[in-house]
Amino acid sequence: MRKGADPGTSKKEYEDVKPVRYAYGLTTALLLGGATLSLATGFPAGAQIAQNEAGQISQAVPRGGAPASFADLTEQLAPAVVNISTRQRVKVANANPFAGTPFADLFGGRSNDGPRTREAQSLGSGFIISADGYVVTNNHVVAPNGRNGEIESITVTMPDGNEYPARLVGRDAASDLAVLKVDEKRQFPFVKFGDSTNARVGDWVIAIGNPFGLGGTVTSGIISAVYRNTGSGTAYDRYIQTDASINRGNSGGPMFNMAGQVIGINNAIFSPTGGSVGIGFAIPAEIAAPIVGKLQKGETIKRGYLGVRIQSLNEDLADSLGIARNKGEFVQAVEPGQAAARAGIKAGDVVLKVDGKEVTREQTLSFLVANTAPGSRIPIDLIRDGKRMKVTAKVGTRPTEEELQQQTFDPEQEQNADSFNQPGEQGEGLAAEALGISVIPLTPRIARQLGASEDTAGLVINAVDPSADAARKGLRRGDIVLSANYKAIDSVAELETAIRGAKRSNRDALLLRVQRRGQPATYVPVRLR
Repeated sequence: MRKGADPGTSKKEYEDVKPVRYAYGLTTALLLGGATLSLATGFPAGAQIAQNEAGQISQAVPRGGAPASFADLTEQLAPAVVNISTRQRVKVANANPFAGTPFADLFGGRSNDGPRTREAQSLGSGFIISADGYVVTNNHVVAPNGRNGEIESITVTMPDGNEYPARLVGRDAASDLAVLKVDEKRQFPFVKFGDSTNARVGDWVIAIGNPFGLGGTVTSGIISAVYRNTGSGTAYDRYIQTDASINRGNSGGPMFNMAGQVIGINNAIFSPTGGSVGIGFAIPAEIAAPIVGKLQKGETIKRGYLGVRIQSLNEDLADSLGIARNKGEFVQAVEPGQAAARAGIKAGDVVLKVDGKEVTREQTLSFLVANTAPGSRIPIDLIRDGKRMKVTAKVGTRPTEEELQQQTFDPEQEQNADSFNQPGEQGEGLAAEALGISVIPLTPRIARQLGASEDTAGLVINAVDPSADAARKGLRRGDIVLSANYKAIDSVAELETAIRGAKRSNRDALLLRVQRRGQPATYVPVRLR
């Protein structure tokens, strides 16, 4: 998904705040809206026309339960769905270009002007879950706009137009959920969570929300997939997918089943345009309900944590390891001193099971560990260098999302490594032919210029063929190759030996461990040519 957008819509513009890098873009903070799905009249699509024994014409009809209208259901549910707006103060830099100079007063400014603040607004959706006014929404609907933002007020608007101030009871960035409270002495209409584990692909759903700030809007569709993984790699990358129209401003709105129960909280869309294309995502009720219950009580959400950086086991990784790609996740790095390191897990391991549960695309390692109580001791099945083994880990406590973001390296800050000297022999032989890279030995001098320690052993990529898979994988001049298929290398001959070994084993890719300035070492599978 990390890696959405602010599901709310600005009063002056519509802007995604938390984009997730994806092929077309997973836009979070949007949600259901747009044109209502019209039900066809007359013959249903694909209806079979047949003649019975009496010569009468009959038609095949949908099985019992297909709705002729959503009007009655909408009439019952809509009163509990609300619009949520926030008013924020955001600190901005001094707008006076002459601040701090003798000319500061020329345009009405003062030389001692400090940072200024501007007002910002956001709009989203939510729903009431109790008669005394508890409201559920997405965290990003009510979260400050950036580190310099501060929420001044939250307003809940009922379908009848009545507005009430609300206070934030609790919010959880990891699951993108928040709970508000309207302290008004009245009985509010409310809805309840249902059991999303019973949701099936093809079931009808309706969504009610506040797309583009238009107010209460109802859309309908079916469940397109359950437990959809979007590839964002977050602990809660597990959604119900729907083709009901979802747009910006519907974040935090409910997805209802035909029994009128909330089975999902609309959260994101997948779109090449920023608008609804029929691929929307909702947080399943089975995930949301327990978290909402704890937030409602003012409890802190604690999650399990291993301290590993992982990657899905794609085709190239699987080919380089000689294993199936359907199950498991690859460990790219292990944090020193954390649960995984203490359990003996190493970079390059493939995790297959956690506490007896298989690691799959729909049930990721992050999801399984996050939903394990800190302090629990769990068995972990893995593959290391082609051998199956089992370790036991004592699960730690997951840091906050803010702390995790501080630990993440920003690639925009990395330095250019193109200026290092190029002494020594060129690896223009088998490495260039099979991998599309030219390599040279890593000397202490080159290591210093690349920001590595002088005792680092490996090879330096001197050039990359832009048509090779190595270039498509992002390898570039200045990267240090530390190992090939788990064997450390410090000469061109050793790399060529690893290439020949991979070819003898009929492998289509070679697994390289690559170090780049300012970043942890990473395993990269490069296809042989």
